[in-house]
Amino acid sequence: MKLKILQVGEKALREKARALTANEIRGPEIQQLIEFMRETMRDAPGVGLAAPQVGLPLQLAVIEDREEYLKDVPADVLAERRRRPVPFHVIINPKITLGGTKLEFFEGCLSVAGFSALVPRASSVRVEALNERAKPLRIEAEGWYARILQHEIDHLHGKLYVDRMLSRSLTTNDNLSRHWKNKSIDQVRVELGLEGGK
Repeated sequence: MKLKILQVGEKALREKARALTANEIRGPEIQQLIEFMRETMRDAPGVGLAAPQVGLPLQLAVIEDREEYLKDVPADVLAERRRRPVPFHVIINPKITLGGTKLEFFEGCLSVAGFSALVPRASSVRVEALNERAKPLRIEAEGWYARILQHEIDHLHGKLYVDRMLSRSLTTNDNLSRHWKNKSIDQVRVELGLEGGK
């Protein structure tokens, strides 16, 4: 079953989600929710979906960066973003530790449909969470996977990428393709008049 993805402005996207107990996680309702969220994320398509995005204030997110999403992305862009396929998995009650340097890339969101912006994010993270069987899970991630984790965990705390974006860079996805798609982040920064462009 495909779930409705809430759009920016909905109160549920700004509330802090509650933790789930092990019994809740293993129960049929949460197991079914995980399947519905997987289907909804793939249908969108997206690389992550958090429970608050479907109106449920639960610390649960599904993540998957499928190989088919990368096939039309130039090799140099994949290398710059350190983006590789990520198999489907679930994170519940995550705790995140940020590491590395901050990097900026254009980021979008299924709850801010049609727009993207440059968002500074840590280049690496460590996440401790529970999986869909309520078993401890530890993830060490870098590059684009680290960005996905930060984005989804933000949702669990009532944050959207628009809270972290460089506001001058906000663009429609059509204009992203027309004007910025083949430019380096440094070129984008210079053309937008952002500090630190090289």
